[in-house]
Amino acid sequence: MNVLGKLLALGTLSVMAACTNNDPSALGGGAGGGANGAIAPGSPSDPRSPAYFQQTIGDRVLFAVDQSTLTPQAQQVLQGQADWLMANPDYVATIEGHADEQGTREYNLGLGAKRANAAREFLISRGVAGNRLTTVSYGKERPIEICSTEDCYSKNRRAVTVLTGSTLG
Repeated sequence: MNVLGKLLALGTLSVMAACTNNDPSALGGGAGGGANGAIAPGSPSDPRSPAYFQQTIGDRVLFAVDQSTLTPQAQQVLQGQADWLMANPDYVATIEGHADEQGTREYNLGLGAKRANAAREFLISRGVAGNRLTTVSYGKERPIEICSTEDCYSKNRRAVTVLTGSTLG
């Protein structure tokens, strides 16, 4: 190794050593993010939290053009939602149905309702009590993306499960 290579290697090691901190409290108390390594309630690392549901389980499923049939990928996400809802019986949810901007307002409201109901029926078929699930259709009124390309359209054709609160008040 030449002198320049040795100096670069030594400099890299020095920087890495300076950045190493073996004190877990410097990271907010450990891997869980709470005091003494505990999981912070309500955080995305808390398996009982709505943030965990949204970010880890997944709160939305996508649909093909003019379809309300659940794809295998959508069924996998909804199975995760059903498992989470069964493990967390204190929560209720609203399933929002959405459509892309193509078509009339009336058509898209109907399609959004079919999509929300498809997700709801799947969750019920997996054991989630129907009285914990409501649906609403927004049709094309609440797009995630606003543009006229298939990439945008595909993101807007969805059903989103929104945890609306606890059944315990």
